Amino acid sequence: MSSDVAIRVEDLGKSYTIRHQQSDHVTLAQVALERAKHPLRRNQKEDFWALREVGFEVNQGEVLGLIGRNGAGKSTLLKLLTRITAPSTGRIDLWGRVGSLLEVGTGFHPELTGRENIYLNGSILGMSRKEIDRQFDAIVEFAGVEKFLDTPVKRYSSGMYVRLAFAVAAHLETEILLLDEVLAVGDGDFQQKCFQKVNSLSSSGRSVILVSHNMGSISTFTDRAAYLEAGRLVTVGPTDAVVAEYLERGGATANQVDVSSRRRDDPAHGREARILRVSMEHGLVAGDDDIRVRVVARASEPLGPLRIGQSIRGADGTAVGTSFSEAAVRLEPGVETGVDLVIDQPRLAPGHYQLTVSLGIGNEAAAVRDYDVVYDAVHFEVAPTVTADGIVTSWHRVWGAMRFDPPRILSADVDTLGR
Repeated sequence: MSSDVAIRVEDLGKSYTIRHQQSDHVTLAQVALERAKHPLRRNQKEDFWALREVGFEVNQGEVLGLIGRNGAGKSTLLKLLTRITAPSTGRIDLWGRVGSLLEVGTGFHPELTGRENIYLNGSILGMSRKEIDRQFDAIVEFAGVEKFLDTPVKRYSSGMYVRLAFAVAAHLETEILLLDEVLAVGDGDFQQKCFQKVNSLSSSGRSVILVSHNMGSISTFTDRAAYLEAGRLVTVGPTDAVVAEYLERGGATANQVDVSSRRRDDPAHGREARILRVSMEHGLVAGDDDIRVRVVARASEPLGPLRIGQSIRGADGTAVGTSFSEAAVRLEPGVETGVDLVIDQPRLAPGHYQLTVSLGIGNEAAAVRDYDVVYDAVHFEVAPTVTADGIVTSWHRVWGAMRFDPPRILSADVDTLGR
């Protein structure tokens, strides 16, 4: 056994019993009547495995990212690690005290003030009053709630809640810290403070498990990552490799995507020219990186000059950028034509984005006619930029429509197909 291990999980499983009622009776009288008629009937039940056969290790001073889609078992795993619930199979070994931030306001009493909740939450985490006294000023300063310290937390906003909760968890002297997606509640400046604090904790030898749907943050702030899918551990290893596999399985991929099965049937599009495949060189980019895209199209008749349009939307559907290629291409009938383009440094804020691609007649500013459009052809993640001294920087999100500089066409090749 390595003395550097802080967390060891072996063959971990958690099952829950799900009961299915055989009738839709809702009143007590109806239930009693049904029981009298069928005294031997029992509700059907089944075992649901939220986690199964999960095993990994986290070393001291390591930051492990925990990723997976909703329902993959991430929150269940954190609850097992914090002893909120007991495992059905397997075992968990922890070397050191555990601090956690799993939900906004966990461990807070709404009627108590911020000051009182710092001591309450610290006690729940296993800290002595002397330890809390020693860190109290740093907690208050980090949370930025000095003016409201003696105000009951029920009057706090969700942002104030999460700031205070994170400050308590991060400053109290636990060897292991578990953080769920709640950091997304804070604003951009506070998130940056949180991640800088995570880096500081890791440098001091503390182990951190960070759960997030933001692959940019996972890639920037974690050493390794574990990918859960349907309660099972798909893979654990270097963050870049694990994130790449997650993005590929989830459809947000840097590999080539055949868009024919994902397009929207539109009789007005795709007759004369059709986009066949769209790919990105990288599915994860930094905020100041170029975005490189390859589009493969085919026409049923000679067409040109055509321009390739690219529209980028945020995860919430907000349009953040639209552009059209500065140069035009020509398509020959029955011939697959691949075009490589680059959008120079669009300066996107960290987050998840979708890329829509169109093919039509127009100029650098606007489309006159679209021959074909593939909505949300590929997805990609933008990571924060970290400077050499560890400072996190990111471009501010631009809300509403804007235009990037027209993408440059790097090359175009023609592969002849059967006519």
